[in-house]
Amino acid sequence: MTIRMTSKRQATFPAELCEDMGISPGDELIVEHKLIKGELVWVLKSAGNKLEWMGALRKYAQNRSHDMDDIRRSVAHAGKK
Repeated sequence: MTIRMTSKRQATFPAELCEDMGISPGDELIVEHKLIKGELVWVLKSAGNKLEWMGALRKYAQNRSHDMDDIRRSVAHAGKK
């Protein structure tokens, strides 16, 4: 399997490769170089973009002020308990 680089330094990954890697449009990849058996190779892996925690605190922020001063007062108040 080969991937061609465009003049804009962009590449299109074949669908089969994306499926095998478990990546989707918008996901991020980690690029690392490693020395394997004396040869420098580049390794691509998913950055694990499945941010399951994203939005987990949303219920605590509903109906509350998002003003920075109010947030600081709330944090300071919670720290005194």
